[in-house]
Amino acid sequence: MQLMSSSFGHNQRIPEEFAFGAPDPAQHVRLSSNRNPHLRWTGVPSGARSLVLICVDTDVPTRPDDVNKEGRTVPASLPRADFHHWIMVDIPTTVSEIRAGASADGIVARGKQSPPGPAGSRQGLNDYTLWFAGDAEMGGQYFGYDGPCPPWNDELLHHYHFVLYATDLERCPVEGAFTGQQVKQALAGHVLAEARLTGTYTLNPAVR
Repeated sequence: MQLMSSSFGHNQRIPEEFAFGAPDPAQHVRLSSNRNPHLRWTGVPSGARSLVLICVDTDVPTRPDDVNKEGRTVPASLPRADFHHWIMVDIPTTVSEIRAGASADGIVARGKQSPPGPAGSRQGLNDYTLWFAGDAEMGGQYFGYDGPCPPWNDELLHHYHFVLYATDLERCPVEGAFTGQQVKQALAGHVLAEARLTGTYTLNPAVR
C-alpha cells in the first residue's frame, strides 16, 4: 500500500497553506490557511473492510517551560511526545483520494464540529482540544484536521506522519468524541496493511 500527496513529497516541508500557523517576522507566528493537504493511496488489500487515517506530530515538547518564550529556546534534546492533528475512521475502501481543502479550509475558533469527509467516515478529536483547553476564545472540541503550529523557538524540526491503515473492521469500535489514542488501541490486531507519508514543518527561521 502506498500513500502519496500532490501537496508535498515524502520527508519534504509541508507548505504554509496546510498549516495552522505560519512564520511571521514581527510576531514569530501568524494564523495560516489551515487547509488539509491532498492525499491519494493505492494498493489497498482485497480483504480490507475500512480504512483509517491518522496524522501525528511525534516531536512535541514534553515540557512547556520554554515554549514560545522570548529569549529562550526549546532544546532539541528534550524528550518528545505525540500530538494528533487528524483522526478519520470508517473510510470506505472504494475511496482512494482526499482533495486538498476538502475536509479543512481555515481556522475555526473552538474547533470544527462536523468537518466534511468521505461518505460514511467519522472524524475524531485532534489534540488542539487539549492545547486550547481553558482558553476563553479558542477552547473547545477540535474535530477533523488542524495543521502544524510547532513552537516558534523549537530547535527541533517537527515531523508530521500521515498514516493510512487498511483494517478488517467494518466499523471502528470508537464512539462520540474519540481520540487518536483510542483509535490506535481499537486497531490492535485489525491492521492488514499500512502506508506512511511524512512531512516536516518549523516556525523557527534558524531550523532547516
